[in-house]
Amino acid sequence: MSQEKEKQIAVDPDLYALTAAYGVDDNQSETTSLASSIYRGVMENGRRYQTIREGAYWGPSDEQQFETLEAGHLVCLVTDSDAPNPLFRAPVKDPQRVLDIGTGQGSWAVDMADMFPNSTVYGVDLYPPPVTWMPPNCILEVDDVLQEWTWREPFDFIHMRLMLGAFSSQEWDRVYKQCYDNLEPGGWFEQLEGGCTVHCDDGSLPKDSILGQWGKNICAAANNAGKPLETLDTMGQEIEKAGFVDLHEKVYKWPIGPWPRDPVLKESGRLSYHMWRTGVDGWAMFLLTKYGMPEPWSKEEVQVYVAKARSDLQNPNYHGYIFARRIWGRKPTLEEVAAKNAKEDKEAREAKQAREAAGVKEIKKEPLSPPTSTSGRS
Repeated sequence: MSQEKEKQIAVDPDLYALTAAYGVDDNQSETTSLASSIYRGVMENGRRYQTIREGAYWGPSDEQQFETLEAGHLVCLVTDSDAPNPLFRAPVKDPQRVLDIGTGQGSWAVDMADMFPNSTVYGVDLYPPPVTWMPPNCILEVDDVLQEWTWREPFDFIHMRLMLGAFSSQEWDRVYKQCYDNLEPGGWFEQLEGGCTVHCDDGSLPKDSILGQWGKNICAAANNAGKPLETLDTMGQEIEKAGFVDLHEKVYKWPIGPWPRDPVLKESGRLSYHMWRTGVDGWAMFLLTKYGMPEPWSKEEVQVYVAKARSDLQNPNYHGYIFARRIWGRKPTLEEVAAKNAKEDKEAREAKQAREAAGVKEIKKEPLSPPTSTSGRS
């Protein structure tokens, strides 16, 4: 376990003199009716969902969800504000072609295109992002990355972020393979994910509270749906299994609320609180009404549950946080692949020679012939 994960966040004792709660609960958002069925999406329990892979992804595609994603984007930027580049950690200097999978509202892709005006940045998701303007070198597309990719040229850098519950285990394998196959040799892949379980170091968050039990209930529903939320813990080995090398990781604690003493974590906590306040309804509604345990919940049960979760979020005495992890790795160069293949061939020859020297003979299996008929019937 890294030092970042073990270090306890210091609490700001002056917070309680400033406010008794973090904010008011106003999660109303406007919706826009457009002619296209893709833009209209499908309405369910008061939320709008994409139609490209209808029923296959729990996340809404409406203004409230885009507000949540924008807050998450800012959390990521603030948390890494001390880094030379808060958008990514991979040592990418001058990428020509960049892909952002699950681009959401498109903020990362737009910022990336602004930072590298000579590159072409593609953002892809299941629903059109609510972008009114973008740089000329930024292209946002609606597509399903589980299907065969139609981009004709490989990428220098592929980025993915906040994709918990997007895929089944088998689908994650397919996505990582697609990323590997569509990168230039030597190109980089990076993924950043946050967890859904709320932790607390000082015991201020009761374990039996709604927020304390949040991850347990949501993860159970996601597992029941076949879309596990443990990506934070499994993505490293899956990325390595896909063939990526030179892997690096950074683990974060993302506080929920402005309770930390550290000014960067305090600002990150403010944004994270906003992300949770606007996001809990969308995170819970689809999963619990369809896959809740021990049986699907009603819309009203979820609304009560979410209201109690927001009440916990507004309690400044609760010092909750989630873990987040960033992993970046490289596709091997052609020279590295050739050297690896040569090494494996050499090891195979040496192993064969060792078996022959020990007198071990290889048995060749011949195909079985059908039994000869003795009954005289043909």
